[in-house]
Amino acid sequence: MNFPIASLERQEPAAETAAPAGRVHHFYKAYGLIVSSEVSLPELEPAAPATPDLEIAVGPVDFPDGASPGATAFRFEPTRQYLSWHAVGTFMISGGKRIDVDPAPGVDDPLLAFPLLGPVMALALHRRGLLVLHASAIAVGGKSVIFMGDKGAGKSTTAGAMIRAGHRLLTDDVVALDLSDPERPMILPGFPQLKLAADAAGAIRLEQAEVRPQVHPQIDKAQHRLSDGFAAEAVPVSRLYVLERGARAAISPLTGGAALPAIIKFSYVTRFGRQALPGDSAPVHLSQCAQVAGRVGVSRLEVPAGLARIDEAVAAIEADLASGIR
Repeated sequence: MNFPIASLERQEPAAETAAPAGRVHHFYKAYGLIVSSEVSLPELEPAAPATPDLEIAVGPVDFPDGASPGATAFRFEPTRQYLSWHAVGTFMISGGKRIDVDPAPGVDDPLLAFPLLGPVMALALHRRGLLVLHASAIAVGGKSVIFMGDKGAGKSTTAGAMIRAGHRLLTDDVVALDLSDPERPMILPGFPQLKLAADAAGAIRLEQAEVRPQVHPQIDKAQHRLSDGFAAEAVPVSRLYVLERGARAAISPLTGGAALPAIIKFSYVTRFGRQALPGDSAPVHLSQCAQVAGRVGVSRLEVPAGLARIDEAVAAIEADLASGIR
């Protein structure tokens, strides 16, 4: 399990840093939810005040049995899940409806948002019954593509190239699938932000994106906030790709029983190991993965090495969608 924030060094607070006197309730929308948050999350789309589906509050969190100093610690209970990073803070998820945030000394909201909108949000969505993938998703007309892959495979880079080609971002890093209709898995839109490494950002040059300030010196990817090119409505799942590097752009279906292990591998909750699936949640999760594997399938997408050839992958994806062959 590899989370970029696990290796961050805690930054010493400046001498003038002081605890805020109070927290403001912000209202946002993401993943089909109204979110009330005491943490400022400008990455999300603003919403009018309303009864929230998910509440994010700032306050003390007592990690059961304590977390070792300097360590990353997780604990999963039937009704609560705890995630703690020494350099950032401790988070407690309660029933998928509330997230309590206990910041480490000197940590501000932009750094809190890094895990909060990543692994913490992914687990909260999982607790709400959604199938959550560590992936990126793009809307192409009324269809969609999901990019899965190992670290460095180029998920966000390929998503960025698709946006430059005129398609729209659904979500980056955390893909939440609503399986309430077994015949029509839906991708819930996340928020209009894409994380790109400097070389990828330089090659793709998204004109409709604002680059947000770096949240920590050790986080190499920059956050690109889209002013245009975001799909705000849920879209049916059309294609799932596992990205690999290749000599040329090529797409080939995974045959036999290979699709199910691929979806399981890139589901977000499996990054935490078996401990994150207590009781009957493991067979439920397996059933969800099997449902998507059987209904949609998975293909291998070979992406040519070198950013200068990323548009070859875009063309292959567009041709695959146009073919209509599943």
